[in-house]
Amino acid sequence: MKIDIYGRAILLGAIATIVGSCAAPDTRHRIVISTREQKLALLDRGNLMAIYPVSTSKFGLGDWPGSSCTPLGELEVAQKIGDHAPSGAVFKDRCRTGDWLRGRDPQTAHAYARMIYIHGTPEERNIGFPASYGCIRMRSSDIINLYEIVGRGAEVTIVDAPLTAVVPELSSGTRLAEANRANAISPGGATTSAPSR
Repeated sequence: MKIDIYGRAILLGAIATIVGSCAAPDTRHRIVISTREQKLALLDRGNLMAIYPVSTSKFGLGDWPGSSCTPLGELEVAQKIGDHAPSGAVFKDRCRTGDWLRGRDPQTAHAYARMIYIHGTPEERNIGFPASYGCIRMRSSDIINLYEIVGRGAEVTIVDAPLTAVVPELSSGTRLAEANRANAISPGGATTSAPSR
Protein backbone atom coordinates (compact mmCIF):
# COMPACT_ATOMS: atom_id res chain seq x y z
CA MET A 1 0.00 0.00 0.00
CA LYS A 2 1.36 3.42 -0.97
CA ILE A 3 0.89 6.37 1.41
CA ASP A 4 1.34 9.89 0.08
CA ILE A 5 3.24 12.64 1.95
CA TYR A 6 0.00 14.09 3.40
CA GLY A 7 -1.04 10.64 4.67
CA ARG A 8 2.37 10.12 6.27
CA ALA A 9 2.13 13.48 8.04
CA ILE A 10 -1.31 12.57 9.43
CA LEU A 11 -0.03 9.13 10.52
CA LEU A 12 3.05 10.63 12.22
CA GLY A 13 0.86 13.25 13.88
CA ALA A 14 -1.48 10.54 15.19
CA ILE A 15 1.44 8.46 16.48
CA ALA A 16 3.02 11.52 18.14
CA THR A 17 -0.31 12.37 19.79
CA ILE A 18 -0.73 8.83 21.13
CA VAL A 19 2.87 8.60 22.36
CA GLY A 20 2.72 12.12 23.85
CA SER A 21 -0.48 11.34 25.74
CA CYS A 22 1.15 8.22 27.21
CA ALA A 23 4.09 10.16 28.68
CA ALA A 24 4.37 9.74 32.42
CA PRO A 25 3.32 12.79 34.46
CA ASP A 26 6.05 14.82 36.14
CA THR A 27 5.90 13.65 39.76
CA ARG A 28 9.40 14.93 40.48
CA HIS A 29 8.66 18.67 40.41
CA ARG A 30 6.18 20.80 42.31
CA ILE A 31 5.40 24.50 42.04
CA VAL A 32 4.13 26.56 44.99
CA ILE A 33 2.92 30.10 44.33
CA SER A 34 2.38 32.65 47.09
CA THR A 35 -0.06 35.38 46.03
CA ARG A 36 0.74 37.22 49.26
CA GLU A 37 4.46 37.43 48.46
CA GLN A 38 4.17 37.33 44.64
CA LYS A 39 6.71 34.50 44.50
CA LEU A 40 6.90 31.05 42.93
CA ALA A 41 8.95 28.25 44.52
CA LEU A 42 10.12 25.34 42.38
CA LEU A 43 10.72 22.08 44.23
CA ASP A 44 12.54 18.99 42.97
CA ARG A 45 11.53 15.90 44.98
CA GLY A 46 10.59 18.22 47.84
CA ASN A 47 13.89 20.13 47.80
CA LEU A 48 13.89 23.82 47.00
CA MET A 49 15.37 24.37 43.56
CA ALA A 50 14.52 28.01 42.79
CA ILE A 51 12.37 30.99 43.77
CA TYR A 52 11.05 33.37 41.11
CA PRO A 53 9.17 36.66 41.45
CA VAL A 54 5.72 36.55 39.79
CA SER A 55 2.64 38.66 39.23
CA THR A 56 -0.83 37.32 40.04
CA SER A 57 -4.23 38.92 39.40
CA LYS A 58 -4.89 42.56 40.09
CA PHE A 59 -8.56 41.56 40.55
CA GLY A 60 -7.96 39.34 43.58
CA LEU A 61 -8.44 35.66 44.24
CA GLY A 62 -11.11 33.24 43.05
CA ASP A 63 -12.11 30.84 40.30
CA TRP A 64 -15.64 31.65 39.18
CA PRO A 65 -16.27 31.60 35.40
CA GLY A 66 -15.73 34.96 33.74
CA SER A 67 -13.63 36.32 36.59
CA SER A 68 -10.13 37.66 36.12
CA CYS A 69 -9.00 36.35 39.50
CA THR A 70 -6.15 34.00 40.34
CA PRO A 71 -7.48 30.67 41.67
CA LEU A 72 -6.26 29.32 45.01
CA GLY A 73 -5.80 25.61 45.57
CA GLU A 74 -4.39 22.55 43.87
CA LEU A 75 -3.75 22.48 40.14
CA GLU A 76 -1.52 20.61 37.72
CA VAL A 77 0.35 21.45 34.54
CA ALA A 78 -2.16 20.15 31.96
CA GLN A 79 -0.23 21.08 28.86
CA LYS A 80 2.97 22.80 27.79
CA ILE A 81 2.83 24.93 24.68
CA GLY A 82 5.83 26.75 23.28
CA ASP A 83 8.55 24.23 22.41
CA HIS A 84 11.34 25.87 20.42
CA ALA A 85 9.66 29.30 20.52
CA PRO A 86 12.12 32.19 20.62
CA SER A 87 12.35 34.41 23.69
CA GLY A 88 9.82 37.21 23.38
CA ALA A 89 7.40 35.21 21.19
CA VAL A 90 3.77 36.28 21.68
CA PHE A 91 1.12 33.71 22.63
CA LYS A 92 -2.64 33.98 22.90
CA ASP A 93 -5.63 31.64 23.27
CA ARG A 94 -3.61 28.48 23.88
CA CYS A 95 -1.29 29.12 20.99
CA ARG A 96 2.34 29.04 22.14
CA THR A 97 1.63 30.11 25.72
CA GLY A 98 3.88 28.29 28.20
CA ASP A 99 2.48 26.24 31.09
CA TRP A 100 -1.28 25.78 31.19
CA LEU A 101 -3.08 24.79 34.40
CA ARG A 102 -5.97 22.44 35.19
CA GLY A 103 -7.67 22.50 38.60
CA ARG A 104 -7.50 19.47 40.89
CA ASP A 105 -10.03 20.51 43.54
CA PRO A 106 -13.43 22.27 43.69
CA GLN A 107 -11.94 25.71 44.32
CA THR A 108 -9.85 25.50 41.08
CA ALA A 109 -12.36 23.62 38.93
CA HIS A 110 -12.74 26.44 36.38
CA ALA A 111 -9.01 27.26 35.91
CA TYR A 112 -8.64 25.19 32.73
CA ALA A 113 -11.72 26.61 31.00
CA ARG A 114 -10.67 30.11 32.10
CA MET A 115 -7.29 29.52 30.39
CA ILE A 116 -5.18 30.12 33.50
CA TYR A 117 -1.49 29.89 32.56
CA ILE A 118 1.97 30.42 33.92
CA HIS A 119 3.52 32.61 31.22
CA GLY A 120 5.98 35.38 30.40
CA THR A 121 4.99 39.02 29.98
CA PRO A 122 6.27 42.10 28.18
CA GLU A 123 5.26 44.03 31.34
CA GLU A 124 8.20 42.76 33.41
CA ARG A 125 8.25 46.04 35.36
CA ASN A 126 5.07 44.79 37.13
CA ILE A 127 6.56 41.49 38.28
CA GLY A 128 6.33 41.34 42.06
CA PHE A 129 2.96 43.13 42.13
CA PRO A 130 -0.59 41.86 41.44
CA ALA A 131 -1.07 42.99 37.82
CA SER A 132 -2.37 40.04 35.75
CA TYR A 133 -5.85 39.06 34.61
CA GLY A 134 -5.79 35.78 36.56
CA CYS A 135 -2.68 34.08 35.19
CA ILE A 136 0.73 33.80 36.81
CA ARG A 137 3.12 36.13 34.99
CA MET A 138 6.89 35.66 35.03
CA ARG A 139 9.92 37.32 33.47
CA SER A 140 10.66 35.84 30.04
CA SER A 141 14.02 34.37 31.12
CA ASP A 142 12.39 32.82 34.20
CA ILE A 143 9.50 31.16 32.32
CA ILE A 144 11.94 29.75 29.76
CA ASN A 145 13.96 28.21 32.60
CA LEU A 146 10.84 26.86 34.34
CA TYR A 147 9.47 25.48 31.04
CA GLU A 148 12.64 23.47 30.48
CA ILE A 149 12.49 21.90 33.94
CA VAL A 150 8.81 21.22 34.74
CA GLY A 151 6.78 18.62 32.84
CA ARG A 152 3.13 17.90 32.22
CA GLY A 153 1.32 16.64 35.33
CA ALA A 154 3.50 18.52 37.82
CA GLU A 155 1.58 19.71 40.88
CA VAL A 156 0.94 23.42 41.29
CA THR A 157 -0.31 24.87 44.58
CA ILE A 158 -1.45 28.48 44.78
CA VAL A 159 -1.82 29.89 48.30
CA ASP A 160 -2.59 33.21 49.95
CA ALA A 161 0.12 32.69 52.54
CA PRO A 162 3.88 33.16 52.79
CA LEU A 163 5.99 30.49 51.08
CA THR A 164 7.46 29.59 54.49
CA ALA A 165 4.01 28.31 55.53
CA VAL A 166 3.92 25.81 52.65
CA VAL A 167 7.56 25.03 51.81
CA PRO A 168 9.16 23.52 54.94
CA GLU A 169 12.69 24.15 53.66
CA LEU A 170 12.08 27.90 53.80
CA SER A 171 11.04 27.91 57.45
CA SER A 172 14.71 28.00 58.38
CA GLY A 173 15.59 31.68 58.74
CA THR A 174 19.05 31.02 57.27
CA ARG A 175 17.59 29.35 54.15
CA LEU A 176 15.09 32.19 53.66
CA ALA A 177 17.80 34.84 54.09
CA GLU A 178 19.97 33.04 51.49
CA ALA A 179 17.04 32.87 49.07
CA ASN A 180 16.19 36.57 49.53
CA ARG A 181 19.84 37.64 49.16
CA ALA A 182 20.27 35.58 45.96
CA ASN A 183 17.00 36.98 44.57
CA ALA A 184 18.37 40.49 44.96
CA ILE A 185 21.63 39.53 43.23
CA SER A 186 20.49 37.19 40.45
CA PRO A 187 20.07 38.92 37.05
CA GLY A 188 16.94 36.93 36.18
CA GLY A 189 15.47 37.33 39.64
CA ALA A 190 15.57 33.60 40.31
CA THR A 191 17.15 32.00 43.31
CA THR A 192 18.64 28.64 42.52
CA SER A 193 19.89 26.16 45.04
CA ALA A 194 20.78 23.64 42.36
CA PRO A 195 22.25 24.20 38.90
CA SER A 196 19.50 24.93 36.38
CA ARG A 197 19.28 23.13 33.07
